Amino acid sequence: MSCINVTNEIGTLKKVMLHRPSDELLSLTPEALEELLFDDIPFLKVAQKEHDNFAKVLKNNGVEVLYLEDLVADVIKDNEIKIAFIDEYIREAELYSEEYQEKVKDYLMAIKNEKKLVLKTMEGFRKKDIALNSSSLSNLTEDENSILIKPMPNLYFTRDPFACVGNGVSINTMYSTTRKRETLYGEYVFKHHKDYKEKVPFYYDRHSLPSIEGGDILNLTNETVAVGLSQRTTAVAIDAFAKNIFENKNSIKNILVFEIPKKRAFMHLDTVFTQIDYDKFTIHPGILGPLNVYNIEKKAKGEIKISHFDTTLEKILGKYSTSKTVELIKCGGDDPVVSEREQWNDGSNTLCIAPGKIIVYSRNEVTNEILNKKGLKVIEIPDSELSRGRGGPRCMSMPFYREELK
Repeated sequence: MSCINVTNEIGTLKKVMLHRPSDELLSLTPEALEELLFDDIPFLKVAQKEHDNFAKVLKNNGVEVLYLEDLVADVIKDNEIKIAFIDEYIREAELYSEEYQEKVKDYLMAIKNEKKLVLKTMEGFRKKDIALNSSSLSNLTEDENSILIKPMPNLYFTRDPFACVGNGVSINTMYSTTRKRETLYGEYVFKHHKDYKEKVPFYYDRHSLPSIEGGDILNLTNETVAVGLSQRTTAVAIDAFAKNIFENKNSIKNILVFEIPKKRAFMHLDTVFTQIDYDKFTIHPGILGPLNVYNIEKKAKGEIKISHFDTTLEKILGKYSTSKTVELIKCGGDDPVVSEREQWNDGSNTLCIAPGKIIVYSRNEVTNEILNKKGLKVIEIPDSELSRGRGGPRCMSMPFYREELK
């Protein structure tokens, strides 16, 4: 059995990776919100309680829950790998003072508990964390609370830094400077963890320049992957991603490219539609107008053909997804005000854990009522703090294993 198997969006979920929000959220300040891609400051204690409930719901439905911080902690039990990880972390932290670099490395090397070490790298560093003795200008002029290494508060959205595709993984290059370092963790897991190293093909390299993010990658079937051409995923990156997939041994023949508005409200493909059953998708009504869709198709002898579709979203999904006819269920129904509000709170960003069985945020009452009336099994989770990061249940989860569809 392959250690990674994600060939669809709705097959029974067997294994998933999360990150429990931790002290990285405590470095969010009103001044830093825009840079760190937040619109508000979550209350950490409540966010953790909500996230623990999310994990409990998954476990109660037979899903094995892995945590990113635990996987990386397992990897760095090897001292050589630990040193390499710390060196790379510091190198990518834009910490230019050699003295600061040495002090941060000493601090991290002194942490004996590997999980605490990993969590500290996610939390970041303030000047007061390290003891400095020099009379350098930077030391004399920077306040004790100055941020030396920025936190990674978006890490609880595990969908984005890498994406499992079929039996492989795309280690992504993130759009925002704030999130670029997040991909370090996935790289170390898949290159060095005993359960994954040398077992999982890579479809993208985090050191490539064009950005691509996991929220823009949806596995429709074992032959078709959908990718959003969005604010955060570029056409150049999609070309490279498709080429790498087609050059590896797998069953994928089509990369459907959906061009969506390049603005924060749409952000990723999975914020405007997600599959929830064989023949049903949740969608944001904002993408029902003219929509550019392309198909990058693998042909014989390694040739690639790109086609542009001039048809409806229903027909495209009906041709390439799991049902010949599909139903598009609007977030917020037909009320544009409700739709806009609930879309902002990720009403379209559902996590399907089995065909027709989905996890949603409880705050999106109108959308959830519509989904219930459609006969879907809707599991609501509280989200007063988690939703402040602008990501839903799908954003917060990275499936490692789903059952194949029958």
